[in-house]
Amino acid sequence: MAKTTTVRIEQLRPMQATVGMLEVDAKKKRLLQLDEKALKTFLKAAPIPTVIGRGDRHYVIDHHHLARALWDGGITRAFAAVVEDLSSLSEDKFWDTVIERQWVHPYDEHGILRAISAIPDEVSALADDPYRSLAAFVRDAGGYLKTPAPFAEFQWAAFYRTRVPMWTTEYQFHAAVEQGVHLASSPDARTLPGFRKQGRK
Repeated sequence: MAKTTTVRIEQLRPMQATVGMLEVDAKKKRLLQLDEKALKTFLKAAPIPTVIGRGDRHYVIDHHHLARALWDGGITRAFAAVVEDLSSLSEDKFWDTVIERQWVHPYDEHGILRAISAIPDEVSALADDPYRSLAAFVRDAGGYLKTPAPFAEFQWAAFYRTRVPMWTTEYQFHAAVEQGVHLASSPDARTLPGFRKQGRK
């Protein structure tokens, strides 16, 4: 069972290189609407999953968007659920382990696989991948099912990157989401995690 502890946001080390900033901004707005008590209750109920690496660093394995939203909103502390303590491993063995367990995703904002060194040291430096936001908004619109599959939204982002033109206005983004929902039920999407079969609620 994961151990929950409090952490400073600057203690968190990302395990991916990008986030969708539209999704981050939406989360930040919701967080800033909460009073202090409600915020603490929310964060305690949604701890950020981490693994401990060398130097007792907390490496984030999920909820990167929440971590970045907290940083952008000026919220300095959160709760972390420590999934595993790997601090006794050498650096090479640490990365071998997190790669094997699919906890790391070093793809850039264009969907290109990079070296582990491309992942920033702090959540404040995560780059924006617009298609990651599109994937999140399509999921929230019911296009596909939320799933615990590792980095599922990034797989959907890669799917949309070659099928949905980049938008430049809010209106165009809403149209992109509608197109994304339509594409989510197409035969091309059948192998993606969370694919919603026709008629499935």
